[in-house]
Amino acid sequence: MSRLRTTDYIGPLLLALAIGVLAGLGAVIFREMIALGQDLLWPGGDNFVDRFTHAPTWLKLLIPLAAGLIAGPVITFWAPEVRGPGVPEVMESLTLRGGRIRHRVTAIKALVTAGIIAAGGSVGREGPIVQIGSSIGSSITQIFRLRPENTRLAVACGAAAGIAATFQAPMAGILFAVEILLFDLEVGSLSHIIVAAVTGTMITRFFYGAGPLFYIPGFVLSHPLELVLYFILGLAAGILSLFLMGILFGLPKFFRALKVPEWLTPAIGGLLLGLAGLVCPWALGVGYESINLSLTGDVTLSFVLILVCAKLFTTGICIGSGMSGGIFAPSLVLGAMLGSLAGFITQLIFPQTEILPAYCTLIGMGAMVSGTTLAPITAILTIFELTDNYEVILPLMIACIASVLVVRLLHGYSVYETKLLQKGIDIVKGHEVNILRGMRVIDYMRTDVQYLHMEDSCQKIIQRMDESPYPQFVVLDKEQKLSGVLTLTDFKTLFAHPEKCGPESCAGEMMKRDVVTVTDNDNMEKAFHSFVKKRVSFLPVVSRRDPRRIVGQIRKAELFAAYEQHVIKEHFLSPLGWVCPLPAKQTESKIK
Repeated sequence: MSRLRTTDYIGPLLLALAIGVLAGLGAVIFREMIALGQDLLWPGGDNFVDRFTHAPTWLKLLIPLAAGLIAGPVITFWAPEVRGPGVPEVMESLTLRGGRIRHRVTAIKALVTAGIIAAGGSVGREGPIVQIGSSIGSSITQIFRLRPENTRLAVACGAAAGIAATFQAPMAGILFAVEILLFDLEVGSLSHIIVAAVTGTMITRFFYGAGPLFYIPGFVLSHPLELVLYFILGLAAGILSLFLMGILFGLPKFFRALKVPEWLTPAIGGLLLGLAGLVCPWALGVGYESINLSLTGDVTLSFVLILVCAKLFTTGICIGSGMSGGIFAPSLVLGAMLGSLAGFITQLIFPQTEILPAYCTLIGMGAMVSGTTLAPITAILTIFELTDNYEVILPLMIACIASVLVVRLLHGYSVYETKLLQKGIDIVKGHEVNILRGMRVIDYMRTDVQYLHMEDSCQKIIQRMDESPYPQFVVLDKEQKLSGVLTLTDFKTLFAHPEKCGPESCAGEMMKRDVVTVTDNDNMEKAFHSFVKKRVSFLPVVSRRDPRRIVGQIRKAELFAAYEQHVIKEHFLSPLGWVCPLPAKQTESKIK
């Protein structure tokens, strides 16, 4: 039995470490790009809201419009995958392309999103950082031509490091990769993701210190009955999550109905964004300032109500018009405002209560993130790491699960899954389907195709079948292009009636012309469905550029063998046996 070398264990860990460093640096550079852009576009002021408020009206309208006008063509013609939050695109690459992401995504996503946020875009930087980190991980594996099974893990490591670096919360980064990106995590994979997340966190702390991202009040759960309030808050967060998703996915339909060119919609969104900023400047930008105001209790009821409506509008306009940016931060802002509103209502009804609006703000933030992403564990761990207070865990659990239940019951999918479903990509059918989608036909097809020509006689067909190890033949015309197929099953009638096989009979008369094919660029899921629905034993593989040029073939048995090998390699690692000799696993023999 061959044993894996020590480098097979150390190598992936070093890869995770390198990805953590690069993703952490990517997060730092991305934040600095946003800060530099705001300094250039909005000079003067302590924060973005102050700068925007004191800017002249024409500038408030021109800058968001110009940002959308520049970003639109770049996104549409150079890198469509940077459109929107970024997380669905990472999920798509993991599901359909084995984690392969184009190299240009890293730079274009950072530049475009930083420009949009600097101009006042009501989007988050967390989703883009996830896509940037994932792209870094994917690019490393492609540049060094590492094994395909390392690519998906590298993408997850980059995403975890990006989230961890953003919030300085390694557990949140780890759970984000596990709960949202990977559905089949093994213990071995978890160790690499932990290394990347911790490394990304340390890189950020090296540049910015270990201070909290938000002002965090000391949370106290005074009475168990308070959990009822947080449960109701969770239900409200679920409903608000549905409103947000409705706006995000309704506006693109509106723009399509108006027949606005896709490259122009971000400019229209930028103009509407500037107009909204004239009414409520707090609704623009990432929104962390308004979260801190809510956590310190420096907000009024009217401010909260206006900001909830304005933030829904501005976030919907940005994402719905096709800009690049995340929805994690807007979800936090909306959750914070919803929590403050719940706190005000509670104090109005129960003036003697010890529940502060800031407490509800924390719980609302977690519940809203849980509702939009349907990732309650990630939401709980994110708020817990920000507060470092165990008292917040029980209320968070109650609120986050309530929010998830509402969205699951009334819609069924997260904002990320919904975007993929609108593109015809369903990643919730199970891990087995996702494995097949990540396997391309070209990587598993056989190139030793058995050919016949249309003019081949019956006797030649019999001779070829006797010599061939396979009972299937592709029939070619004079131009060597696909005309039909002929299998032993099709030919069996000739054995029962030899008189039908005369000297004038040829392959062109016996073949099936209705041929089921797949292209070399298709995934194995399509091949699987073709086998099941068409009840064929093999599929000719044709070129993606010429549907009649044969490049290979794939049989049903080979599909199942490829799937089995993929699962075994992914789930089993040969032990080194340093402590004592270990018996060979039955599955190891199958890997060879």
